[in-house]
Amino acid sequence: MVGALGTVGAVETFVVRVWLPDRPGALGHVASRIGALRGDVVGIDILERGGGFAVDELVVTLPDDGLLDLLVAEIVQVDGVAVEDVRRVATGRPDAGIAALEAAAALVDAADEDRLVLLCERLSDLLDADWTAAVDAASATVVATAGLTAGVVPPEAAWLVAFLDGSRHLDAAGQSAGAPGDLAWGWLGADPVGGSELVVVVGRSGRPFHDRERRQTELLCRTTAALLGTTAAPAAAVVEEVAGAEGVPAA
Repeated sequence: MVGALGTVGAVETFVVRVWLPDRPGALGHVASRIGALRGDVVGIDILERGGGFAVDELVVTLPDDGLLDLLVAEIVQVDGVAVEDVRRVATGRPDAGIAALEAAAALVDAADEDRLVLLCERLSDLLDADWTAAVDAASATVVATAGLTAGVVPPEAAWLVAFLDGSRHLDAAGQSAGAPGDLAWGWLGADPVGGSELVVVVGRSGRPFHDRERRQTELLCRTTAALLGTTAAPAAAVVEEVAGAEGVPAA
């Protein structure tokens, strides 16, 4: 097996998001359906659990992309299973957990003046976002952007600030329960010198953000805040929490 997830020879790689009954054997039945089409599950990421269901993201290789429609039809034949989204992934796409840790490490290594833009870029790549913007809530201005998809126009800064100001009480878990599915965000806090108050917002249409993605956003924002000095949290402690969230022991 190669170290990164992507196309190997004639094999096509897809990410399939599925809703599964949270019971023993459900994922095994889905994997059996995939195997019947000569597909292979090469990665699994649990995005959310609750209410008797789990949302899993499966990285699946197929010998022929012409099998994709049949793959979806086979998966939904499993009792209680629904497919939320299917998309082809780029060659060399890393495991999502490793990608989050690599993003945290890159933020640690970056110069202060590059960290905000880098955070936007890494979040945009990690979450396959349509757009990512760093907003100064104090002045209602966008100070950095990344990953702007052609034809997609992000909300105006004034609207974002008004929305986020009314959502300050929501942490990552609260966002999942009470926020629009197409937005995720993390506060970096106030700059004691410049007077700015930074928040990074990620937008994506057609595929809602789930608990794990919102938690990744929150923790990477906290990492950046610690490095920039806009929070009292030590950077090393936040990076360790990122590692724990990804199930990888911190060094």
